[in-house]
Amino acid sequence: MTTHPADDCSTTVITPDEHTAHLHPAGDLDRTTGDELLALALRQIAAQPGLRDLHLNCGRVRACDPMGLSVLLALHRRTSAAGIHLHLDDRPPALDRLLTVTGTLDPLTAPPGRSGSTTG
Repeated sequence: MTTHPADDCSTTVITPDEHTAHLHPAGDLDRTTGDELLALALRQIAAQPGLRDLHLNCGRVRACDPMGLSVLLALHRRTSAAGIHLHLDDRPPALDRLLTVTGTLDPLTAPPGRSGSTTG
């Protein structure tokens, strides 16, 4: 388990096995913290070549701005291209509203093979 220092958005990584990783972002998901989350997720993907499922536990995400959403979409594109299913677990109501209003809820949360392509 890797823990990063607490700041506005901290992330804890838990890898229960070689096929699954859990990232636990906390705080606001915006330009700065989103870039950090994306970089961390991409490092995790590179460190686990057999990864099949990447879980983002969003329960402690306070807010997500348009740049944070862009990061989620970029991560979704990267994981999909690598054959990894991205899970957005424990989404707070505000994040669900943002995803619904922007039309990205289904593409970001649908089971593999059912989601369409996304832009962002």
